[in-house]
Amino acid sequence: MTDRGAGAEDGEPSAVLIPLHEARRERQDLPVAFERRELDQILRLYGRMVAANEWRDYAIDHLSDRAVFSVFRRTSETPLFQIVKDPRLARKQGAFSVIAAGGLILKRGHELARVLGVFDKRLKVVEA
Repeated sequence: MTDRGAGAEDGEPSAVLIPLHEARRERQDLPVAFERRELDQILRLYGRMVAANEWRDYAIDHLSDRAVFSVFRRTSETPLFQIVKDPRLARKQGAFSVIAAGGLILKRGHELARVLGVFDKRLKVVEA
C-alpha cells in the first residue's frame, strides 16, 4: 500500500521510502552520544563528587559503538570510573553501565539514574 500525497499528480508517491536495513546502516555511521538529559544527570553527580573532593577531572568519548564518560582523580592517571552507554545492550542487560578502574562492572541497567545510584553514600554503623 502506497500513500499518495496531494502533490503527486503524475502517479508517483510523494514520500521516499527507504528500506529499514539501509536506514540502520546510515544511522550506524554516527557516533553514539549521551543525550542532554543523560549528560545532565552525569554532570550533577560529577559536581557533587568534585565538591566532596573525590573527583577532579573528566573526559567524554563518543565512539562508533558507545559513549564513555571517564572520571579521574588526577588528569595524568587512568580513569577511576567509566560511565558507559552502549545501545547494543539496551534490550539485554541495559545500555548503561559503571565500570571501575580494574574493568569490573559495578552496575548495569536500563535506567541511568539507577546505575548512577552505585555512587550514593551508604550509612555505616560506627562503634565508638
